[in-house]
Amino acid sequence: MVKRPDIDWEGAAVNPPGAEQAARVDAWFEEHVLPLEASLMQFLERNWRNASDVSDLRQEVYVRVYQAALKQIPEKPRQFLFATARNLLIDRVRHESVIPIEAASDLESLEIASDVPGPEHAAIARDELRRLQAALDHLPPRCRQALVLARIEDLSRTEIARTMGIAEITVSQYLTQGICALADTLAGKPPKPRRKT
Repeated sequence: MVKRPDIDWEGAAVNPPGAEQAARVDAWFEEHVLPLEASLMQFLERNWRNASDVSDLRQEVYVRVYQAALKQIPEKPRQFLFATARNLLIDRVRHESVIPIEAASDLESLEIASDVPGPEHAAIARDELRRLQAALDHLPPRCRQALVLARIEDLSRTEIARTMGIAEITVSQYLTQGICALADTLAGKPPKPRRKT
């Protein structure tokens, strides 16, 4: 027996339950996730040792993101996409590093590297953060605010313009000035004279 689709009062087929949400997710995915494919591929290529797995990893990331979006569309697609990719890579590493219990009678005899960074790494990271904070502190206030909103809070230029009450072109100028000044400062070049902004 063939099941008929639900029919509305005019005789037109009604979308099955969930079809409307799937259509919304399809549109969201095409608009917000697919444009990030090049960045995602770079991330995966940089962080996964086997280049032949990268396409499969990308597809698995897409599946996880899409399935999660069916339940609730993420507010920040870029962060969600890259967090999903990072978690997938972590899962893969954990899966590959599982050692059968029969292979080692004494687990303490295994010399497994700790995930915790050593004291040298932590000291270097703190020093780099101090240098970056000092460089940020020397930026003009509006450039600093635009950079923080763009790079730390991951707002779009439109959102930054709205938050700061300025035009998007001005946001672009602040970001360009700020990034150039940061690069110069971190590279050890003398700071250029500051313009009031």
